[in-house]
Amino acid sequence: MQNILVTGGTGYIGSHTVVELLNFNFNIIIIDNLANSNIKVLDRIKTITNKEVKFIQLDICDKLGLDAVFNEYKIDAVVHFAGLKAVGESVSQPLSYYHNNVVGSIILLEIMKKYNVKKIVFSSSATVYGRANSTPITETFPLQPINPYGWTKLIIEQILNDLYNSDNSWNIALLRYFNPVGAHKSGLIGENPTGIPNNLMPYISQTAVGKYPYLKIFGNDYNTPDGTGVRDYIHVVDLANGHLMALKHFAKTTALGELITLNLGTGVGHSVLEIIKTFEKICGKKIPYNFYPRRSGDIDKSFAAVVKAKKILGWSARLDIMDMCRDSWNWQIKNPDGYK
Repeated sequence: MQNILVTGGTGYIGSHTVVELLNFNFNIIIIDNLANSNIKVLDRIKTITNKEVKFIQLDICDKLGLDAVFNEYKIDAVVHFAGLKAVGESVSQPLSYYHNNVVGSIILLEIMKKYNVKKIVFSSSATVYGRANSTPITETFPLQPINPYGWTKLIIEQILNDLYNSDNSWNIALLRYFNPVGAHKSGLIGENPTGIPNNLMPYISQTAVGKYPYLKIFGNDYNTPDGTGVRDYIHVVDLANGHLMALKHFAKTTALGELITLNLGTGVGHSVLEIIKTFEKICGKKIPYNFYPRRSGDIDKSFAAVVKAKKILGWSARLDIMDMCRDSWNWQIKNPDGYK
């Protein structure tokens, strides 16, 4: 495999994955509509890797545009990140989420089928498990999303399962990841949320630099050692390497295809207060916070069973919570206003 199409490749996880794929000497074609990303990422990727990528500004719902890309380039495999991803927004704008994420994915798969491109690594999410009531969460747990965003991921997974069942020459990886954090060690690419961050780590780092007077912690009465929720945080570079390992795995696959469903996480949970205390050690200052009532639907603990990814891909997370906090802080201080 030489030419890899990365949809949503200028986004947070997409850009880090592109760096890892370039370091492995794949040729990369990125398509992205830039709705949730910044064109400056391309120069940052080039600085990190000293390699060029082909970029086409394109929405995956644009069937004619997508067809033209496949017609021009001999695509060997697709890594599919493109999609809307804010849980709260998905509740208020479900039609946008179903149209963009599900319809866009169907269009992509139709074009792939037309050009006989049958290798795809899909960016799924642990949100497909919903309120899992025990840990660690294995890939066989019940699938019960609790918001439209999670449902779009599960519907796309079902479409890919049905596609494989209709034609088992496809190679499909469904990668369910938990809570991506951190940034590239260079500090050149990282998470760039708009407005008050929905995710914990950028909220902590932006509070540390004074953008917010304090951090809001929702719930201190969970059944955990310190009363705050426990989650499985995974360094974005480890996550990116999971996608690389999936592609390498498919490169070895014989004529018959394969469908694999894997959790990507560390297999270890960390509480909100544990993350804050670790971040304070890294940045050398106290992070002010206040407690608020827990949010509806939040659970005590959520972390992944990761044995299957190790067995099938030979992949496991290498970077720990100190690495995650250090690289998040490095990104924050080097890019106080993100990519602006």
